[in-house]
Amino acid sequence: MLKAIGLMSGTSLDGVDVALIETDGERIGTFGPTSYRAYTDSERDLLRKALADAASVTERCARPGALKDAESLVTHAHAEAIENFLKAHSLPRDSIDIVGFHGQTVLHRPDQKLTVQIGDGHALAKSLGVPVVFDLRAADVAAGGQGAPLVPVYHRALVRLLNRAGPAVVVNIGGVANVTYIDGETLIACDTGPGNALLDDFMLRRTGKAVDRDGRTAAKGLADQDWITRALSQPFFRMPPPKSLDRNDFAALSVDGMSTEDGAATLTAFTADSIAMIAAALPKLPANWIVVGGGASNPTLMRMLGERVAPASVTRGTDLGWSGDAVEAQAFAYMAVRSLRGLPLTFPRTTGVAGPLTGGVLAKP
Repeated sequence: MLKAIGLMSGTSLDGVDVALIETDGERIGTFGPTSYRAYTDSERDLLRKALADAASVTERCARPGALKDAESLVTHAHAEAIENFLKAHSLPRDSIDIVGFHGQTVLHRPDQKLTVQIGDGHALAKSLGVPVVFDLRAADVAAGGQGAPLVPVYHRALVRLLNRAGPAVVVNIGGVANVTYIDGETLIACDTGPGNALLDDFMLRRTGKAVDRDGRTAAKGLADQDWITRALSQPFFRMPPPKSLDRNDFAALSVDGMSTEDGAATLTAFTADSIAMIAAALPKLPANWIVVGGGASNPTLMRMLGERVAPASVTRGTDLGWSGDAVEAQAFAYMAVRSLRGLPLTFPRTTGVAGPLTGGVLAKP
């Protein structure tokens, strides 16, 4: 078993999750501590500028506009997050075998064989004095895969620790929502639609805060079902898995003509509906839906999803002893070890790649 730290900065642009696990890349040995380093408002502003500037990128290594400064920010923030993590938990630097570094996705266009995660893995390895595996999506996209979702293989390892009958679906609700269907050896995954991104962006415009805390605003509103029906008529929702999204693929959808409460309710219901719709594309109806990521902390979204997939159970990962928001960070620790061992990260029914494929780039200190 190796001690691995995983890092994740998701499409919600909230901050950096850090998690330690022990694993051989197949079995999970032990779960270690987790932590979080929030982005400041000015850092989020820079990342949003980088997202806008990334729209014109056609080469993976190009860093026009704000992207160069944003890449430095991402690298620094992740180094700082690990340094604080090691200090807080009295972990010797030489006790860590590997770091899995996702970076910050600023562009994802697999149809053009293009995915861009900013963050300098080589600089991070030198700063930490620890080997770093990074650029974990690129090999899959270059081979014709969607490059996302990337964490289903870790979801499967987690579900195998549970003693639950019937197919399970792990739902990760970050900026984009994705699902992993697990039934024995069957592993199917895809993005389902918007997670928190549309809601966060709407709340930022209306309130100055990029979150509907505890779903309180949406709980006071009335969802516009006609708006949702039109939104769900887009071709993406009729496509079978595997399929993936860029954070801003639905940014043109607007609820700005609604009240803040009704707009929040509509966007929350849109996320719940788009997740629940995927059940029709799966081999069997899931018996268990396990929700992780930031969306699991939104009671209104959880209630809406439960109503749409009943009578199946809907459970937060934290209620099963999972690490909630840190699951993706743990996943990148797990995948870093798999990458070291040459084990596959992606599969035909998770990203559409032709065959099981490993990935990642190893940066040595």
